[in-house]
Amino acid sequence: MEYKWLEWAKKIQAISQAGLTFSKDVYDLERFEELRKISVEIMADYSGTEMEKVYELFANETGYQTPKLDVRGAVFQNNQILLVQENYDGAWSLPGGFCDIGLSPSENIIKEITEEAGYDVNVKKLLAVCDTHKHAHPPQPYHYYKLFFQCEIVGGSATSGVETDDVQFFSKNHLPALSQNRNTEAQIHMLFDYLENPNKETYFD
Repeated sequence: MEYKWLEWAKKIQAISQAGLTFSKDVYDLERFEELRKISVEIMADYSGTEMEKVYELFANETGYQTPKLDVRGAVFQNNQILLVQENYDGAWSLPGGFCDIGLSPSENIIKEITEEAGYDVNVKKLLAVCDTHKHAHPPQPYHYYKLFFQCEIVGGSATSGVETDDVQFFSKNHLPALSQNRNTEAQIHMLFDYLENPNKETYFD
């Protein structure tokens, strides 16, 4: 669920960033810069974060602002799903992460699964495209779209990576504590639905 102040701060930030990108008038640029400062002040004040840190993480981009793209891999084995333990928070998530420039979404998820879980995979199907605003993720400073791909193991072995501490398979009804920023229990259950109903259409929103 979004907090209103966070929603307002993100909207003001997006408007200011677009204005700073496309405006040519010096006075308009000053106004858009002031809007960006206001968005940072809102974020810093309500989140209890230092202004400098907010500028670094929240107002450091240029160009027209769009949602960030995150890919997650659903790898099944013996009716269980592959999860990795994030060393960031000790919780568990589907392997994946932000898309790198120069790689397609499917190439990104192949890379992420190998790096985080040690397995080589083939991508079988795009199962879902989820807007974080429409799912029960904790409030976040950015707007994300999450792409969930079904993948199959073709090689490798369970091996944790730089960002992960453990690699395991879990059944639908015995999931560990999940990293809610990355995936929710409802999303994991949705992916199991595709395992049980392989002809189910791709979910979106």
